[in-house]
Amino acid sequence: MQETIRLFDEDSHETLFEGCVLSCEEDGDLYKVVLNQTLFFPEEGGQTCDKGTLNDIPVEKVLEKDRVIYHWVKEPLWEGDTVTGIIDWEKRFSDMQQHSGEHIVSGLMHEYFKFDNVGFHLGSECVTMDFNGLLTEEQLRMIERKANEAVVRNLEVKVTWPSKEELIELPYRSKKPLEGPVRIIEIPGYDICACCAPHVRRTGEIGMIRLVGMEKYKGGIRVEMLCGFRAMVDYLEKEKNVNRISRLLSAKPYTVADAAEKLKAENIAQKQEISALKMTILEKKIEQLPENAVNVCLFDEHLDKSNLRYAFNLLMKRCRGICACFEGDEEKGYRYVLGGQDVDVTAEGKKMNAALNGRGGGSKDMFQGSVQALRADIEDYFLLLKK
Repeated sequence: MQETIRLFDEDSHETLFEGCVLSCEEDGDLYKVVLNQTLFFPEEGGQTCDKGTLNDIPVEKVLEKDRVIYHWVKEPLWEGDTVTGIIDWEKRFSDMQQHSGEHIVSGLMHEYFKFDNVGFHLGSECVTMDFNGLLTEEQLRMIERKANEAVVRNLEVKVTWPSKEELIELPYRSKKPLEGPVRIIEIPGYDICACCAPHVRRTGEIGMIRLVGMEKYKGGIRVEMLCGFRAMVDYLEKEKNVNRISRLLSAKPYTVADAAEKLKAENIAQKQEISALKMTILEKKIEQLPENAVNVCLFDEHLDKSNLRYAFNLLMKRCRGICACFEGDEEKGYRYVLGGQDVDVTAEGKKMNAALNGRGGGSKDMFQGSVQALRADIEDYFLLLKK
């Protein structure tokens, strides 16, 4: 099969083309089509393929193998026919904004910190870039500012095909050894990189570069980036949320973080106060139980995960035989702590789990778990223990 002419190499901003169908083969529910030339960029180098149509038929995916580009469509096209292809410009331009922004950021990372870009993915929502080194938040913001300076300078994005001799002298970035003609993308003063993807013509088309996240990853960092219209959508969504929080907290937008921290501290203090009150109430209720009550199960609206063990310890001092505290509801089930004096707690816990559809484990002193049963059935079980 002859190599496909890659029209996007010549003009990344063209969206309409004609191509001759060289082959069309059935492939499952789709048809795999090869044209003599195409504007469709295939899925390659961490970037998804272009979207669009061939003769008004949506192109589902585009892949390349051995310099031949394959298009998958839902309807057959006839060998020898000339078809009209249209590229989804909105996706193409967004992808170019992201990819050109990535070149600037990766170039700056290499210039200032000697980090290599060891991973790149241009997805439908954001771009991720992996670098083999660690940065502080301040260093990341410095890179972001420098990258946006490159945008403001509206530099030409140069596309060249250097000879082998020229490549030897050219300090370009590449993740892997390359064979055959090498396409070089240069953003003067910022980056020189081997790349097969479409790019913007000038850096001003990128619009804005936002580094929205950073995390440690495989000994280095993974940086999330949004460029152009994606960055604007992200900004508008965050602005909407900040304004909403501002109204809820009755705070100015630039002070919502401080207001949220204050509210969080107040909530923690209230939870601690409520927890203390719950434990006081439980103490009073357990004190009202008869001395040496036998085989007791305790349900109370004030029982929760935080005070279950505390209430159980109080109950153990008051009761004989088997005793247990339960918290939860009949829809989600009940969590329990069970123990007893002068009994085999492990054996009793296993018996209760078998009778009440429960699970759990423990030692001779305490057994913990959960049961999926009605409260009435649990209480009936403990009534039978008393007989």
